[in-house]
Amino acid sequence: MGASLLAALAGFVLASPLTALPFALFLLSAGYGWVEHQELTAKALAFTTTVSTVLILLLITVYIFVEAIPVFRYESVVVAGVEVPAVRMFVETRWEAVSSPIRYSMVPLIHGTLLVTLIATAVAGPLGVAAALFLSEIAPSAVREVVKPGVEILAGIPSIVYGFIGFTVLSPWASEQFRLVGQGTYLFVGVMVGLMALPTVVSVAEDALSSVPESMKSGSLAMGTTDWQTMTSITLPAAFSGVSAAVLLGVGRAIGETMAATVMLRNVPRLTEPLYNVFYGQGTLTSLIASNYGEADGLQLSALFAAGVILFITVLVLSIGSQYVEWRMRSKLGGDT
Repeated sequence: MGASLLAALAGFVLASPLTALPFALFLLSAGYGWVEHQELTAKALAFTTTVSTVLILLLITVYIFVEAIPVFRYESVVVAGVEVPAVRMFVETRWEAVSSPIRYSMVPLIHGTLLVTLIATAVAGPLGVAAALFLSEIAPSAVREVVKPGVEILAGIPSIVYGFIGFTVLSPWASEQFRLVGQGTYLFVGVMVGLMALPTVVSVAEDALSSVPESMKSGSLAMGTTDWQTMTSITLPAAFSGVSAAVLLGVGRAIGETMAATVMLRNVPRLTEPLYNVFYGQGTLTSLIASNYGEADGLQLSALFAAGVILFITVLVLSIGSQYVEWRMRSKLGGDT
């Protein structure tokens, strides 16, 4: 089973027309094993699928980085006699894929992504944690049983729907009220992305708050504290790792959001003037990839992969940061509690 599945994976990577043969052998051996040696087959399937998942993720990561190498070399700069790749992408602010000199600066796109993420976090973070506290500690059980599934259903609404609402409702209203030229503002894109991330933050944070032992809350109330003091001094600190993970998941959703930003923004790789001006929206890393991938080739296609590398590293750092916060809180509270 394991050998045939690895052979099928190798054939897929090499684009071999014989890939179906080892995969068919895997299915046959898995079927026979499930009938004759069920326990051993279950263990082998679990191990094989785990290894395959890790290999697929590694291949995707390697592929993204390899495809970005040409633009990294093109945008290299010689510093103290040493050629440093990709430096020019982060020190210049000009993106020009047509006329000479060709430049692929990521600075305007990182700037747009940062503004949208900060606004979305400011919307989803406080509102999400407050709603989770209400559902976990204040709301009656009847209200919780209705609102919690409703919030989780909202998380399944496609992002293009939020983007369409923002494009047809928020953007025209903002253009009229603030007398903007054209549509698309970082402010309202951030608001829409924050509303998209809100169900995720509420759901995960509420699960973390509900997992705090009732004995800790009862002991605090027995000491004469109010419900609000118990929530702020006992429940939130005890569930801080889960709550912070919920907020970081929301931030990850904001960073990786594609369709809402693509629909609502101008998708022009240019800095706003001044830099803190959120009433104009040019483009983000994800909107650049979505709007240019179909017609890009050569160095421009490699530049889009470079944007993907930046997004990959950013989300990886956020994930490691959430794991570190969880580890620190476990160490502070003691043990695995």
